[in-house]
Order: sequence, then structure tokens, then C-alpha cells
Amino acid sequence: MINNSYYSEVDSPLGVLTLTGNGDALTGLYMTAQKHRPALPLNCVHDDNVFVSVRDQLAAYFAGELQHFDVPLAGIGTQFQQRVWQALCEIPYGVTESYGALAARIGKPSASRAVGMANGRNPIGIIVPCHRVLGASGALTGYGGGLERKQWLLAHERRR
Repeated sequence: MINNSYYSEVDSPLGVLTLTGNGDALTGLYMTAQKHRPALPLNCVHDDNVFVSVRDQLAAYFAGELQHFDVPLAGIGTQFQQRVWQALCEIPYGVTESYGALAARIGKPSASRAVGMANGRNPIGIIVPCHRVLGASGALTGYGGGLERKQWLLAHERRR
């Protein structure tokens, strides 16, 4: 039987990040004590070699040398969540957008609350940049990794 579930851990300025993947694509990027963080799949194997490109790109991002990730992604979610996560990937580095504007952009202008819920369930933090979404007033609102990490990521991107 061939295993198709791998994980790796990488140190970052935000603490240890856990990467999960299926051998072809990244399925998760989670922070320590993150809300909605699932347990590792049964039979998940630790293998840093599966994640060399992701680890290199994260290091370049944190060093301020990378603004766009080129990583195959396979986050698992509903069709609506997938649509929201795709729209998140279209928010440029260093730019923020409100939940309402994101809802309007995906053609669901009255669904800002549902967009917020999908945003909170994003399984691939940082690379799928849910940290770039703010409340209508521009205030920092919920972030699965904690508001202090959201603030750090936004400040990091503004510095570049």
C-alpha cells in the first residue's frame, strides 16, 4: 500500500508551522494552537523531502524575498469554501480587502458572514492569504492563528 499523507514541521517567525500534503500538493499549513486545526491523518508519515519547495518558499517569504507562492494546493473544503480560497489567492501581497468586498468579488455580495466563515476554515494559512482580509471598518478581525500573528503578517508585508 502506498502512503499518500505526509507532514513536516518548519520553524518560522510565527512559531512552528505544520505542513501536510499528499505527495503531489500541499493540503494544509497550520500554526501552533490554530483554531480548526485538524489532527494529522491516520498513517501520516513525517517526510521533510516531500515539502522542500514549500519550505524554501516559506523561508524566502519570511526573509522578504518572495511575494507570490508557486505551490500546488489541494485544500479540502466545500465548493463555496474553495471559491473563497481561490479569491484569497488573488489578493496581492501587501494589500488588504474587507469580507464584504471579497463577498462581492465572488458574486455573493450579501454573503460576507459566510465568506468570513470560509476564510476561518482556510486549511492553508499564509500561502492562501486569509490574513489579508479585514473587517468593514478596516479593523483586524478573527484569524485562526491568532490576531497577533495576523498583525505580524500584515506588518511584514507592508515593510516590503
